[in-house]
Order: sequence, then C-alpha cells, then structure tokens
Amino acid sequence: MKQFAFVFPGQGSQSVGMLDAWGGHAVVAQTVQEASDALGEDVAKLIHEGPKEALALTTNTQPVMLVAGVAAYRVWMAEVGQAPAAVAGHSLGEYTALVAAGSLTLAQAAPLVRLRAQAMQEAVPVGVGAMAAILGMDAAKVAAGCLEVTQSFGAGSIEIVEAVNFNDPAQTVIAGSKAAVDKACELLKANGAKRALPLPVSAPFHSRLMQPAAEKLKERLASIDLATPQIPLINNIDVAVETNPGRIRDALYRQAFGPVRWVECVQAIKARGLHTLVECGPGKVLAGMVKRIDPELTGLALFDPATLQDVKGVLV
Repeated sequence: MKQFAFVFPGQGSQSVGMLDAWGGHAVVAQTVQEASDALGEDVAKLIHEGPKEALALTTNTQPVMLVAGVAAYRVWMAEVGQAPAAVAGHSLGEYTALVAAGSLTLAQAAPLVRLRAQAMQEAVPVGVGAMAAILGMDAAKVAAGCLEVTQSFGAGSIEIVEAVNFNDPAQTVIAGSKAAVDKACELLKANGAKRALPLPVSAPFHSRLMQPAAEKLKERLASIDLATPQIPLINNIDVAVETNPGRIRDALYRQAFGPVRWVECVQAIKARGLHTLVECGPGKVLAGMVKRIDPELTGLALFDPATLQDVKGVLV
C-alpha cells in the first residue's frame, strides 16, 4: 500500500445527518456512544436531527466534528488497518489528529474541545468580533494590510485585526474586532484582493482576542494525561512534530490565539515523502486545498462508505 497522511478538518464542514451514510456501522455507533458518555448528552441525536442552528453553535460544532473525524478514522483502521505515516489537523482538527495518533482518548478529547469551544465563545461577545476570507491576494500582503489597519487605531486600542488561517496560496482568513476586520476588508480590496468574504462565525478564532480562552484551556490541559503520539503529528502553530506531552500542551494553548499555518503543514507532509493526503471527516475542504497548495499532491476525502472505497482504490 502507498504511504499517505491523514488530515482532519475543523469547524465549518458540519451538517445535519453527516454520519447517516455509514448506515449504523458498528464502529461509528460505538464512537458516537463513547462521546455521548463523555459529554453526558446524546451526540447521535444532535448529529442526526440537528437542527442546523444547534449544530452550528461553536460549543456543539467542535465536539461533533471531533466525533465524525474519529469515527471515519476508526472505520479505516478496522477495515483497512494501515495507519497513516503522518497526521495533521486544521485548527480544531488537531485534537482529532491527537486522538488518531493515540495521544488523547476520545473520552478525554470530547470534554476538552467542548471546554475550548465554550471558552472561545465567552472570550468575545457575539457581534464584537469577526472573521473574513481574503481571496486572490498573497498572504504576506494580507498580513501587512492587517498590521496597517491595527496600527491605524492607535497604540493600546482594542480594535485589532490579524491574518489567522493561511489556508492556501490565494486564501487567507483574517480575524479580530468587527470594526478592524471591516476596515481591513476595504483596504485589502482596494489593494488588489479579488474578494473579501465575511464568515458566518460567532468569534474571532485564532486571533489574540482569544487569549482569555487560551488561559482557560491551559488550565484544563494541565490536568490531562497526554501520551506520546504513536504517529508523527505536524502541529499547525509551529509546523513541528512534538513528542513531549508538555510541548504538545503548550502548542495547543498557543494555537487557540495563534495562526493556523496550513500551507506550511501540507508542505511539511510532502517533505516527509508523502504525496497523498486523505481528509478524514466530513466535507472536502482540506482535500480541495491540497491541490491549490501543491499541484503535485493528491487530496482525497474519507467520510462515508463510498469515499472509503475510493480511497482504498487509490492507495491499495
């Protein structure tokens, strides 16, 4: 079998009924039950019935995306048995990657991401923060524009905007206070960006406004036993493979208010000699980014029995 990497998606790919296609697969059912037990609620009902608005709440989105990614990974391991040569996750997806790599159990991870989501939601009141995707502009220019806008508000101002998700060479997400994000969108469009799309999110994720959430997360992480990952995991804050539990905790803490360096993560996977990246979990967002980051790479999606067969067809 060809060597490959698994990558795990973050928020945004969730949908009502996203596990239905597995048709009650025993491994999927067991995974959902584990998460339900850990959270003290019926996760299966939430995923199957929604409603969409409930699934879109950050405090629900993060746990259900974790569960869906772990379920797809476990089905792969049960039916194929070949572990990936490396793993990585986009934002929240890094927690799914840690479960896949054996560093966290699902019972540890589900309450942890629920706390992370709650802390992020509480850090900035709804409507005060914002995020936007900047399309068709070099990431360095986006970052420079954000710095210019932040400085325009004066030293010590609460109005800030930063480049927070480096998704592909022509897509960078910015986040911060609403006034600063709006101003940055205007400036970046004037400077040549093709589009500036406001994102339907409830908080300015990965910006320094998330520092209060990170402190709460740090406190919880200190009480969790992390095992050494059994698969190399490229983290998205440093684009580094860490094996020391203390350094893994620190990376997760800083990731909450630091940028997701996804382009570099994909490049680091390629540098390990891996040319096939399989997005494990709902949607095809990361699989689509792979080709835009490097045309020499293959991006596949694994989220139901049909895509499982597709991936097997390519790799086996």
